[in-house]
Amino acid sequence: MRPLQWVSKSCDKIAVALRSMGHKVGRTTVGILLESIGYRRMSNRKTFEGGGHVDRDAQFEHINAEAAAFIGNGQPVISVDTKKKEPIGDFKNGGTDYRPEGRPEHVRVYDFVDKVLGKAVPYGVYDLASNTAFVSVGIDHDTAEFSVNSIRAWWLCMGRERYPDAKRLMITADCGGSNGARVRLWKIELQKFADETGLSIHVCHYPPGCSKWNKIEHRLFCHITQNWRGKPLVSREVVVELIGATTTKAGLTVRCMLDTKTYGKGTVVTDEQLEIVRIERNDFCPQWNYIIAPKK
Repeated sequence: MRPLQWVSKSCDKIAVALRSMGHKVGRTTVGILLESIGYRRMSNRKTFEGGGHVDRDAQFEHINAEAAAFIGNGQPVISVDTKKKEPIGDFKNGGTDYRPEGRPEHVRVYDFVDKVLGKAVPYGVYDLASNTAFVSVGIDHDTAEFSVNSIRAWWLCMGRERYPDAKRLMITADCGGSNGARVRLWKIELQKFADETGLSIHVCHYPPGCSKWNKIEHRLFCHITQNWRGKPLVSREVVVELIGATTTKAGLTVRCMLDTKTYGKGTVVTDEQLEIVRIERNDFCPQWNYIIAPKK
């Protein structure tokens, strides 16, 4: 049996194989021998997010160049995405927190969603230039309407004050989910937003399988997770308070609001409805890069 064939099996199976060959050995000895030649017990590491695209690296360069140009001209650039839905109630939350010795926080054994309290749906908008963020905590479905309404709330609460002379808005987003490149309702709702604000919306999607490179993931969401580690999310108010209290040494500030509106699932957008969208696709990767212009 070749070495790689050996280590693909458990120590017990290797020991059985060796004993069948006349060697007196147990699983403990096998483990020691494997470690002596440089092998260790390791869990799987999440690395592969999907098949590579021929324009993957070029799209990253395109996004970086566009964002730098927008920021250089004083135009807003935001990174958007939905954070993982969180069940509301006295459920276990990952991580640890300081408590009096011998008095841990008591939570439910099972994580079945409370039908009355439901879940929290945090949708984040991260402003790259100012290192500020806005999070809209929804109580219903994560739809394109909810996504754009969260962007609208950011603009009304923070964006228009910081960028009073803005004519354009750049949005970087994942290629899937409620703000996905193929979601028709996403484009319909962005058209409404463009018409309301007069902003020209420039959208750049990250290639499929590249969600973790979206700036919001490592500049906002990871810090929210750290801030509420070990704290049960017993109510929506607690979720809003913990998100709003998130800060970093780099000066991140977050504003958070609860969105109590309900959003229907399965909205069908017809070809006729899509025709009203004033969309101009980029010559480079038009499926990922496009502009939605206001009608007025």
